[in-house]
Amino acid sequence: MSAELLPSPATGTGWHARLELGLARRRGRTVLAHRAHRGPAMVQRPFYPEGETCHLYLLHPPGGLVAGDVLETHVALEPGARALLTTPAAAKVYRSEGPVSRVDNRLRVGADACLEWMPQETIVYDGARAHVRTRVELDASARFVGWEVVCLGRPAADERFAGGWFRGGFELWLGEHPLVVDRLRVDPAGPMTDAAWGLGRAPVTATMVAWPVAAEVLPALRAAVAGASGAGRIGLTLRDSALVARYLGPHADDARGLLEQTWAELRPRLLGAAPCPPRIWAT
Repeated sequence: MSAELLPSPATGTGWHARLELGLARRRGRTVLAHRAHRGPAMVQRPFYPEGETCHLYLLHPPGGLVAGDVLETHVALEPGARALLTTPAAAKVYRSEGPVSRVDNRLRVGADACLEWMPQETIVYDGARAHVRTRVELDASARFVGWEVVCLGRPAADERFAGGWFRGGFELWLGEHPLVVDRLRVDPAGPMTDAAWGLGRAPVTATMVAWPVAAEVLPALRAAVAGASGAGRIGLTLRDSALVARYLGPHADDARGLLEQTWAELRPRLLGAAPCPPRIWAT
C-alpha cells in the first residue's frame, strides 16, 4: 500500500486537501491497495466487521472548510472489490466573505465491484459559499448505493441559512451514459428556499441513489419507510434500474434514519448481504 504525498497545487486562497484510495480484491477480501494524500485528508485503517467487505472511515482532521478550502476524494474499486465508506462525523462548511469552499468526490466502481458511499451530513453554515459535487462512474456489472445529506444552517441552534449560497450535485454514470444527474442551487433570497415546489423552508435535504435495482423491490422499500415517525418526508422513484430516494425535512438525524431504513431493506437485495451498520454511527 502506497502512502506518498501528491504534488502540491498552485498557491490559492485556501487549504487544498486531496485523498486518493484504490481498493482491490486479494485472497478473498478487499484491501486498501493504494493510498495517497496531500494536506488534511486521511483514512483510518480498514475494518472487516463482515469478512470480505472493507469498511473505511474518511477523515478530515480540521473538521470543516473555511473560505477557499478545497477537499477532493478520489476512490477507485478494482474488479470484484467490495467497500463501504463513511465518515466519523458531520462535515462543516463555514461562513465566507467571498472565496468558495469546494468538495469534489470522484468514485469509480469496476466490474463486479460493490461500493457503498454513506458519509454523514454536510452542515452549511449561514453565510457559507459552498459547492459540493459527487460523481460516480460505474462498470456495467458494478453495484452502488450512496447518499448525500445537506443541512442548511444549524436548525438545532435556531440558525437559518440566510446568507451565502450552496451548489450541490450528485451524478451517476454508466460508462458514457448518465443514469442520474441531480442538481441543487440554493440562494436564500431565491424562490427555491421558500416555495412549496422547492425546499419549503426545510433546512435538510438528502438524496440516496442505488443501481441496479429491480422494479419488484420498490414496493418493499416504500413499505419500509411508510410508517416511519418524524416530521420529514421521503419519496422513492425508479427509472432505468436507478433508484432515487429524496428526503426533505427539519432534522439531519431524521434524514439519516430514513435513509438507513431504506438501505437496510435494499442491501440484501442489491448486494446479497445483511445490513452491517458501521460501528462509528453508534458513537
